[in-house]
Amino acid sequence: MSTRHYTAFDRLVMNFDQALRTLAGQPLVTERPDPADSVEGTELSEAEKTESMRLMRVNHSGEVAAQALYQGQALTAKLPEVRERMERAAAEENDHLDWCGKRVHALDGHLSYLNPLWYAGSFAIGATAGLIGDKWSLGFVAETERQVIEHLDEHLKRISPNDRKSRAVIEQMKVDEAHHGDMAKAAGGADLPGPVRALMRATSKIMTGTAYWL
Repeated sequence: MSTRHYTAFDRLVMNFDQALRTLAGQPLVTERPDPADSVEGTELSEAEKTESMRLMRVNHSGEVAAQALYQGQALTAKLPEVRERMERAAAEENDHLDWCGKRVHALDGHLSYLNPLWYAGSFAIGATAGLIGDKWSLGFVAETERQVIEHLDEHLKRISPNDRKSRAVIEQMKVDEAHHGDMAKAAGGADLPGPVRALMRATSKIMTGTAYWL
């Protein structure tokens, strides 16, 4: 069976379609079930509900950014195997996007109004990383996932133990993010310089702090 080879224009169209699906709330998910469906819900106080909703909105915005990052990197990756790894990781991040979005709505919240901004900025960063070189692009993934896991650990400390559904989603996200980071390192990802890691952390704080409220 022959494998179809996509042109640069084909990939641009596919990325545009992916952006619309990400921002319109209709991502292409894998076969995996929503972790929240496997646990029984409990009654939450208004304060617990509000905090969970805001933190899951932050997580959703983070997944919007992750989706754009992977799509941008896949678009400019030089090696086909690197592109395939990015595209598979993007598919799994779509699961996170779907799970977080459902949880925000279940908690009577809305998604971040600034998601288009997060997507555009992250896509540009991902595409730039891919242009610089695959080892740096993969290193960027590894560092991003490391910082995301730290961020999810902080959310687990803040979300009430009573909100078992949100916690189940976050725990599965942690497992997936660790896998993506390990995959990127194993594929040849380079360690990023300290100033780059610090800039990534500062940018993440701006996004998470804004998405918490908007």
